[in-house]
Amino acid sequence: MSILGVESAIFGVADVAQHARFWTDFGLPVESITANEAVFRLASGSRVVILPHGDARLPSPDPFPGDGLKETVWGVDTAANLEAIAASLATEVSVTRDADGTVHAVCPDGQPIALRVWAKRSFVSEASPVNTPASHPRFNQHRIWRQKAIPKTINHVVFFSPDYIGSFEFYERHLGFRYIDHSRGVGIFSRAPGTFEHHSIFWVNCDLPIAPDHFKFMHIAFGMDDIDEVMLGANIMEAKGWKNESMNSSGGISRHRISSAIYYYCDMPGHAGEAEYHADTDYLDDNWVPRAWDFRFGSLLWANNAPPIFRGPDIPWDMQFDAERKSFEPYRKKGSVEGVLADLTEDDEHAI
Repeated sequence: MSILGVESAIFGVADVAQHARFWTDFGLPVESITANEAVFRLASGSRVVILPHGDARLPSPDPFPGDGLKETVWGVDTAANLEAIAASLATEVSVTRDADGTVHAVCPDGQPIALRVWAKRSFVSEASPVNTPASHPRFNQHRIWRQKAIPKTINHVVFFSPDYIGSFEFYERHLGFRYIDHSRGVGIFSRAPGTFEHHSIFWVNCDLPIAPDHFKFMHIAFGMDDIDEVMLGANIMEAKGWKNESMNSSGGISRHRISSAIYYYCDMPGHAGEAEYHADTDYLDDNWVPRAWDFRFGSLLWANNAPPIFRGPDIPWDMQFDAERKSFEPYRKKGSVEGVLADLTEDDEHAI
């Protein structure tokens, strides 16, 4: 089975017009905007869909209060693979279908998901070569200068989970997602099997002091060509009056150590979460060996105005390869499927 990434991100909001203006300013290509719906389609074919609260196309019951990403629609490469995924999901959760064949389910952590066959689009993306004092691939050549930021893909989505290890393992069992990296006690990065970006989804631990105590959307990241495009987007959003409260916690434009990605977060209206410009992330395949990180080192690189816990000379390089997933055990919820199995004795297993 091969999931190709996020086909659509379905938002439920109180003010469609305000959110339509936000995403237009952010640089998403407009497909259509009406009083009751806004649709944006990226070069990859992925969509961002904005609907008002109570719209029949949104999942019911609402997975969390307020504005935010209410349903993630994953694109599947073939009808046969969609059927295999639907059958697998049905062994653990209820599955429904739309007339067009779209499959819907709710994960054990409360996340509504959908899956449909998707013809993901090819597109052109280009960045200037990077010169160094001893290497000059951009010789007698000026850098690409950009006039606006244009997101090309949806790179990943991020959610708070009351059982972040269980959330990943559900995706692994039924959707074939790969374990990529673990920020110990904070969250798990996972990649859809038909993608190469470092991660397609990240689950954040609800036990953290900053987190809600229930499933909730956190942010969505869009692939950009280079750091110039990220900086341009940040400047445009600031000039148009959109806030970046995340500067207080993540340092404005910075780089993640875990995924190598340059990033900039911007707050969506209505406390709906954050939109992220994302560039120069790691790309990888099934030869990748998962790693477990100390959260202080793995989070941020520059971030000179981030909280002191992320800065200073005493932050250790603390990364281990984790193919055997030993890092999971201290944080596993015993009510999860794997947690229950881990508690079984040999006799119990034979009884099953």
